[in-house]
Amino acid sequence: MKNSNIAIIGAGPFGLSIAAHLKAHKVDFRIFGSPMHTWMTQMPKGMRLKSEGFASSLYDPESSFALRHYCQERNIPYADIGLPVPLETFTAYGLEFQKRLVPELENKVVTSVEMATGRFRISLDDGEVFSANRVVVAVGICHFGYVPPVLATLPEEFVTHSSRHSDVDHFRGREVAVVGAGASALDLAALLHEAGASVQLIARRPAIRFHDPPSKNSPTLFARLRRPMTGIGPGWKLFFCANAPWAFHRLPEGYRVESVKKILGPAPGWFIKEQVVGKLPFHLGTNIEKASVENGRVQLELTNGNGTRKKIMADHVIAATGYRVDLGRLKFLNSELQADIRLVEHSPLLSSNFESSVPGLYFVGTSAANAFGPVMRFAFGAGYTAHHLSEHLAKACSRT
Repeated sequence: MKNSNIAIIGAGPFGLSIAAHLKAHKVDFRIFGSPMHTWMTQMPKGMRLKSEGFASSLYDPESSFALRHYCQERNIPYADIGLPVPLETFTAYGLEFQKRLVPELENKVVTSVEMATGRFRISLDDGEVFSANRVVVAVGICHFGYVPPVLATLPEEFVTHSSRHSDVDHFRGREVAVVGAGASALDLAALLHEAGASVQLIARRPAIRFHDPPSKNSPTLFARLRRPMTGIGPGWKLFFCANAPWAFHRLPEGYRVESVKKILGPAPGWFIKEQVVGKLPFHLGTNIEKASVENGRVQLELTNGNGTRKKIMADHVIAATGYRVDLGRLKFLNSELQADIRLVEHSPLLSSNFESSVPGLYFVGTSAANAFGPVMRFAFGAGYTAHHLSEHLAKACSRT
């Protein structure tokens, strides 16, 4: 059986950035996955990123190929701040990053990871089986889509998670209810409306908290000190989260978990506001009490804070209700291996080096948010992760 020092599972911003850094350290590794898969297949075509241009790059050790470099090469409009990045530009850039900096990527699916004689035994969809001393799980959010229980009981033909809709043209002429108050919900609502669907938005929050548009004037020194800009938004709280994941990791466990839930709640981009406000009905401050199928359509019973009830009908419901990490949904991890991973609310308990309770098994990206903060939910978090984890792995490999 072939052996590799490190196996990286996942080829999105985190996996590719880690691979680029490991190459610089001359560490033996293999990386598996379809490049930028989540972004290409589970994000709606036509959307724009909430992250500013400067925070929407993948990371190599020399910072030689950031998004701005790609846009300059191809004469694509770009700005560090204030010009939303189209999804298509970001995914094309990610693919080019992979071709240039991680050509070793193997477009294969890992079907099984288990422990065998002190090493990880990894099976691929082409039948190959090999062993690795260490495994980095860098899968994206595609495994963790959350549908509220009240909707989850409906047949799949009537309700789907927002991650299922990279294209919405097939909803033209149909009535669609979108549930959620964040970027996914509002982006989809705008695209559905543009595609010719009749859209209604339902949210528990009493108001949609759109991001503030960037100022047309350069901020004063006082303004920058009062609300410093970071890769995940402005403000000192986000400055701490964005620039000190290592310090966030040192906070008490319970405080970390609660902070991740509360910091950066649902907030669509400023640029989507004019595409939805006044263009489609909002049902805000409402809970879905019951969902059923009546005569081939979905009936939703809503209740607001005053106890007022109303019913709405739709041909289909899209749950843009976010993602919840649950390692039990990573079916490629052997059940015995899963049983050995210590969890905090279904997320792995990680060391300061991203290592789980299973020696040699690492988790990055969204799976690491409870340990290192909300920055791990953004491509921007790949910068800290790739630098810190690659250094740790390089040292660990040199000792074995």
